[in-house]
Amino acid sequence: MLKHRGFPGRLPGTDLQFTIRRPAKDGATPLKARERYADRRPLDRAADREFMAALWAQFGEEPFERGNLDAGRLGWLLGREVLPAEEPFDPADYEARLVIDVARARASFPESFEDG
Repeated sequence: MLKHRGFPGRLPGTDLQFTIRRPAKDGATPLKARERYADRRPLDRAADREFMAALWAQFGEEPFERGNLDAGRLGWLLGREVLPAEEPFDPADYEARLVIDVARARASFPESFEDG
């Protein structure tokens, strides 16, 4: 499992994690798109925004390996702002490659792109 050095481990001041420390013994947790409802807590929305900002700062428009990125946190963006970068895509593989859909991500999280 690739560890993304320099990527924030969690949302500062919270227990909302962005990365995992070690691979799961039973294999990677499968990625699956999670529905973002309008009534989500402000803290959850902030985590999505900051996670997208971290993805953009680390990878930009380039495809990236899932590695130690948290499956649950990726699930909130998967299928919308983050897409599979190759076919076939194995959602249960730490080496699965993803890419940011820049246009959609900028529309959903404009604050995440203010510095770039």
